[in-house]
Amino acid sequence: MPISLRNLPLPLRVLFTAFLMVIGIGYITALVYLFYVDVEPHASKGQGMLEGIAEKYHGKPTRLEMALQGPMKDRVGTEGKVKIMAWLRGGATAQDFELVKPVLDANCGGCHGANSGVKKASGDPVPSFGTYEEISSLAEVDTGPSIAGLARVSHVHLFGISMIFLLTGFIFAHGETPLWFRATIVGLPYAAILADVGSWWLTKLTTVFAGVVLVGGALMGLALALQILIPLWEMWLARRKGAGLASPRGPRPATA
Repeated sequence: MPISLRNLPLPLRVLFTAFLMVIGIGYITALVYLFYVDVEPHASKGQGMLEGIAEKYHGKPTRLEMALQGPMKDRVGTEGKVKIMAWLRGGATAQDFELVKPVLDANCGGCHGANSGVKKASGDPVPSFGTYEEISSLAEVDTGPSIAGLARVSHVHLFGISMIFLLTGFIFAHGETPLWFRATIVGLPYAAILADVGSWWLTKLTTVFAGVVLVGGALMGLALALQILIPLWEMWLARRKGAGLASPRGPRPATA
């Protein structure tokens, strides 16, 4: 009889069950961690999941850029915005500050001048745009994680998650669902891993790929759920093959 999850000896069923349950609990705790680290902080700022992912891997606009796109968008004309944005995206260097200082003085000096006396609602004075040193904290460029940082996180995920799916996939492959279905669910998480991790790098270049991070993570979660729940069903709830087929009266006597 070929190896089947339904007909495994009791010690192996207990071993596989314990492993699958611990992996499932570990995945749930990972989702809780991701919620508090990645989802909740961005949601508190009014950002959706895609915006949060884009900011995590691509970086976020400088505070000055966000102000020009938000509360101060009507204070500076189009030509002035173009100059300021070009300066910010060019690295916001001290050497080029003099190119944008006239724009800042003309449009922002009333509130952000050195002696404006304007204060925030908290009572603190608003930042001054008079010198590069004063405005530099608002023009710090965030380009997301470094290449070295992405490589470190990527190789840990690729090695670790691949090993988890090797073991859960091995158990799942000995089930009795259709062969094409088992082959698909065994291979699916590896494609999802590559899509997920690869999209981190692509999102660093352009935020268009932020959605791929969500799709890759969702497919991994789906594959893991199937690789855990279906084997548990087959090992403990599905009827074992051969059970109840033997006659309780024993073999019948031979007839002439």
